[in-house]
This record gives sequence, structure tokens and C-alpha cells, in this order.
Amino acid sequence: MSAPSSFNHEGLERLPLRVFTEKAYLNYSMYVILDRALPHLGDGLKPVQRRILYAMSELGLSAAAKFKKSARTVGDVLGKFHPHGDSACYEAMVLMAQSFSYRYPLIDGQGNWGSPDDPKSFAAMRYTEARLTPYASVLLAEAAQGTVDWQPNFDGTLEEPVLLPARLPNLLLNGAAGIAVGMATDIPSHNLREVARACIHLLEHPEASVADLCRFVPGPDFPTAGEIVTPPEELRRIYETGGGSLRQRARYELEQGDIVVTALPYQVSGNRIMEQIAGQMNAKKLPMIEDLRDESDHENPTRLVIVPRSNRVDVERLMSHLFATTDLERSYRVNMNLIGLDGRPRVMNLAEILGDWLRFRQATVRRRLQHRLDKVLERLHLLEGLLIAFLNIDEVIRIIRTEDEPKPVLMARFGLTDAQAEYVLNTRLRQLARLEEIKIRAEQDELSAERAQLEETLGSSAALNRLIRGELEADAERFGDARRSPLIARAAAAAIDDTELAPAEPVTVVLSEKGWIRAAKGHDIDPGGLSYRAGDRFLDAARLRSSQQVVFLDSTGRSYSLPASGLPSARGQGEPLTGRLDPPPGAHFIAVLGEETARRLLLASDAGYGFLVALETLYAKPKAGKAVLTLPTGAKVLPPQPVADPTNARLAVATNTGHLLVFPIEELPELPRGKGNKLIAIPTARAATREEYVAAIAVVPAGGSLTLHAGKRTFTLKAADLELYLGERGRRGRKLPRGFQRVDGLVAD
Repeated sequence: MSAPSSFNHEGLERLPLRVFTEKAYLNYSMYVILDRALPHLGDGLKPVQRRILYAMSELGLSAAAKFKKSARTVGDVLGKFHPHGDSACYEAMVLMAQSFSYRYPLIDGQGNWGSPDDPKSFAAMRYTEARLTPYASVLLAEAAQGTVDWQPNFDGTLEEPVLLPARLPNLLLNGAAGIAVGMATDIPSHNLREVARACIHLLEHPEASVADLCRFVPGPDFPTAGEIVTPPEELRRIYETGGGSLRQRARYELEQGDIVVTALPYQVSGNRIMEQIAGQMNAKKLPMIEDLRDESDHENPTRLVIVPRSNRVDVERLMSHLFATTDLERSYRVNMNLIGLDGRPRVMNLAEILGDWLRFRQATVRRRLQHRLDKVLERLHLLEGLLIAFLNIDEVIRIIRTEDEPKPVLMARFGLTDAQAEYVLNTRLRQLARLEEIKIRAEQDELSAERAQLEETLGSSAALNRLIRGELEADAERFGDARRSPLIARAAAAAIDDTELAPAEPVTVVLSEKGWIRAAKGHDIDPGGLSYRAGDRFLDAARLRSSQQVVFLDSTGRSYSLPASGLPSARGQGEPLTGRLDPPPGAHFIAVLGEETARRLLLASDAGYGFLVALETLYAKPKAGKAVLTLPTGAKVLPPQPVADPTNARLAVATNTGHLLVFPIEELPELPRGKGNKLIAIPTARAATREEYVAAIAVVPAGGSLTLHAGKRTFTLKAADLELYLGERGRRGRKLPRGFQRVDGLVAD
């Protein structure tokens, strides 16, 4: 409940500031919603558009009239109906004249009315000329037939229509867009013939669902010929809820190996597309494109030519990238928010919009017929009086000649009404000719037949619906056209990854003990011979292609990945990995991995557990990486071992106490993460105190040998010697010879 107002001694009302501001803002909001931003369901127009069309009709600017300066129209609109800015009014007028903005333009413009590349490049209103299009008659033809309510203009000197009597649901045909206070509207345009068929179906089947109507209106139809690639089920969901989004994609064709874009999405500029593609070419992100040309002209309004570098370029993949990264594909918001027949704004679905519009149309046609019936009855009444006077012409003439006030005498003598007597007195002498009776009776017969037809139509809902259906079919035949925007469900566009775009050059990625990283071109680099910072030295290296991802493993069992093409050059000493990655506190990097993504790796801890993993599984986009190897308490990560052929290779596991076990590596599972399976048996007590742990592991290929390193001493086990240490996975293994029981390294040959 608002605070009570009070009046001071001067009679001025006093209100609390909170109450005044709340009321003022609410009034402003409602004004913007109802009188500026949202279209009305009946004629699909905003007030400024409605006033422009009505002012042009009052100026006689029909489709058959001569053009008049746009400034004349704008002046009439501002001076008579819409006292706002002239530039805003002219822009609204321009929009209704642009065939690339309106599906069915309402204004026929002469002069520069803008272009698809720059819709706001239109000339000033003193230069352009305009008149109404034939389609505008759909909105204006019945305005003078008693079909609309009228309201005073802003100064009360003129009257303007509250709504225009639209013969078609213009709201869906041309769509609408606007932003109000707290709400907005985005209604796409549709095809006239499709919408008319849906209206006819709903007229005959009032209980039809949205799904039924979608058989006739499968989707929007934009002024441009780009493909609508949103799946049918998503479009149906938009029509069921009144909101959502849809995508439109450019159309292209191949001409002698060149890609020619022939149609763009709605409100997309060809110049903007050229700038976006050229920008990627300059940034070296489109190496597969050799040239780009704009060959658009009057005959071909849209013709953008993209020349691939060779015939080996995957055109579909390239276009998918361009759809994802440029305006060759656009997403459009749909919010069918409008002012309903009750004068309130709300979001409506397709069935509600068409159903309410048909009720509006039925009321409009009923008013038109009733208006015509009233005119017919009035004319029949006058003809009846005229016929009486004609049959008694001598007496009528005598009364007129002799009486000072002939009207009351005529009324009394022949039983005429005031209107009939007035009409007789105003009749010209030439109409008293001998053949006039025949004309009067013929007109009476014609009007009587029309009266009977009008009364029959007004008295029958079925007859009224048949009339509306016939008018819908006639208008659809006259103004309808084929669909411009084909509905073709396509897969979602996907951008090409930067690693795919970068040239696949051989590189060697070098990691130092302190965690510094760099990349050298080529695979013939000696990583150990590079210069390192004081106190730092070589730790690990990986040879791969610059288009691949580099994987790093830290001491906590987490993996990370970075594109090789983005690493610093080996001409310097690199940069710390911690500047690009975010390992846990106290962790340090222990390995760098690359090579082929199809290769398998063995991840293991010195607690005697491990598993196989695909290199691509270790890719991790986040800076914090992802946990891969779970470490038991006190355990450490062993250097990962590449596995070229898991079916024939063997795994050699040696502990610091001199136990060696060899078993087929295919006994290990391939996992994405975890602790792994037991590799070699270590007594629990000795493992807990770290008295015994795995000192080294090695993957031995089929028929290969194994070299043991114990300090400065080496010992090689041939393939036959390895058979002595062969056993089942998880067993204790056998003791190595004396002198090699302190193994600190295994190398497979």
C-alpha cells in the first residue's frame, strides 16, 4: 500500500520520493513496452511503423502512385502522429524498405536505401523517395471499412487507428526485434504461404497442436538464402515454448576447385566475412587457403571466392572451421514476446499466436461485414424512399413548389423518414428520367441479394470461416513466394585445432632437472650438449612433431600437456614450466613424453605397482594437470617406459636388494589412471620402511637382451639368460649374481 499523499497550502501534491520515483519508472517502463518496443499480435507492428504506414496511405502513396520524398512522409508522421526524433522515424521507415531486412517489405524505396554490407549506409531522407508496396495493402486495405478503433493523436486534433486490419499474420511474416525495460522480443520472419496454410489448418482444426502446425511451418524463412541448420526437433521446441535459438549457415558450391559462397546468413556483411578470413590468413591460422576474392556484383549480390592451396585440402573440414570461427554461421535468439489481444505483453507459442490472430481476424471480418451491411441497409432505405417519390413524382413536385417547408409535408404525405425525405429533396432533376425506375429497382435487387449474403455470413461461423479461408488463399497466391532459407540439418561446426594448423616440423623438446623447457628444430639434436643454467643439467627429451602435444609427468603422478609449437626456442635456455603449468607444491617434473599418440607407456612406482596407458590419455588441458598414477605412501614415480609392441615384449623389474623378475608385459592391464597392478613382490614390512623398493625397470623387446648397471660395473643378460628370471607377474623373482645386487639401472637392447 502506497503512502498517502498530502497537499500544501498552494494546492501542490506532496509525495514521498520513493513513491514518486517508483510510479514514474513504472509508467515509463509500461510506455516503452506498450508504445515503443513490442509489436502487437494483430498487425505485427510497433506504433512508429503503424503511424508511418497510415501517414503514407493518407498521403495517397499507394503502390500505383508516384514516389514522394521520404522527408514528406517523415514530416507528416512527426507532425501528425509521432512527435519523436526524425532520425529514429526515418530509420524505422528505411528498415521496412530493405528487402534484405524485411522478408516482405512494406515500403517501395527509390534511391539509396542501404546495402547488405552496410544497412545504415542509406541516403538522407531529403534524397530518397518512397511509396507503399503492394503487400502493404494487406494491412491498410480495410482500414476505412469500419474494422478498426480510432484514437486521438497526441494533440487531439486528428484521429489515428489503434491497430491496422491485417489480412495476414504480419507478425510472423516479417518478424520483429526490440528491447524494452525488463523484456525484449526477437521474432524471426516466416514464409507467407506456409503460415497461410497453417492458419487454414487451424481454422478447420481449432484443437491442432504445435506439432501439427509445424508440418506447415517447419521453421523461419529469413530474407537471405542461407541454410537453417538447426535440427527439426529443436525448431519444434522453439515453437512450443516461444523461445530458444537457431543457427543459419552460408551456402557454398565448388567451381573448378574454388569455394564460392553464394548466400550469407541474415544480417551478415560480406565485407565482415572477408575481414575475418583475411585476419586468420595474416595470423598464419589458415595455411590451406591461398587466395580470397570478393566477386559480388549486381548480377551476383553474394559471391565470395575462397581458393584452397591445393586439391588435397579437405574442403568440408575447412568450411566447418570457417563456420565455427567466422560469421559464415550465425546463431539467432528467438523470443516470441508480444502484446496480445488483451493488451498485455507475454511470450506465446506458435499455436497461441496463430489462434489469437485468427480470433482477431474473425472479429475484423465481422466488423467489416457489419459495416458493409449497415451501408447496404442505409442505401436500401434511401432507395425505398426515392422509389416512392418517383412513383408519385407529380405530387412530389407540387409539394416542393408550393410548400415553404416541403420536408415535413413529404414525410406526412408518403410516410417517409427524415433521411428519406432529405435524400428526395437533394435528388437532381436529371435523376427523374423515365428509365430511373428500372435502375432503382435493379439496384434494390442487387443490394437485397448482398444483404442476404451478408446476413447469412454474419449468422454462421462456418460461413465466416469459409470467407476468411478464401481471402487467406487469395492473398497467399498473390503475395506468396517460395522459401528462401532451406531447412537442412547439419552437424555442428568445429574449429580446426591450432596444432592441426601449425606445420608438422620435427622438433626435440628438452627438459632440465630444474624444470626448464625448450624446443629445438630437428631430431638430430644432442640434448646433453646444450648449455644449461648454473646448477642445472639435462634430464629428459622427447622427439616429436611441432603439431603434436607434449606430455609432462611430475613426481606426484600428475600429467600435463602443452602444444609443441608454443614452446620457447632452444637458442636460449628456455623458460620454467611452472610459468605455464601449475603443479602441486613441492612437486618437480621427472619426464617429457611425445612420439606417436598410438604408442603405449608403462607407468610405475618404486613400490612395485604399474600399468599401461596410452599417451593420448595423458593429455590434460588445465594448467593443474590431472592425476594419473596413484602413489602408495612414501613411493616415488619411476621414469615412464615406452612400449612399442605389448604382445611380444617383456618387462624386467629389479629391486635395490638384487631381485630380478621378468614377465610378459601383456599381463599388465591398460588403465586411464590408478595405482596399477603388482609388478614384483616386496615384503610389506620392508616396503613400509623403504628398505626395499624397485630400483629400475625396462621393457625388453622379443629376442632382446638386458644390460644391468651397478655403479661402474655392467653386466649383460642375453635372451637365453633372461629365461632364468622369467616368472609370473607379482612374484619375488630371483637373486642377481654377486656384485650386481645393487642395481641402479636397466637398459634393454
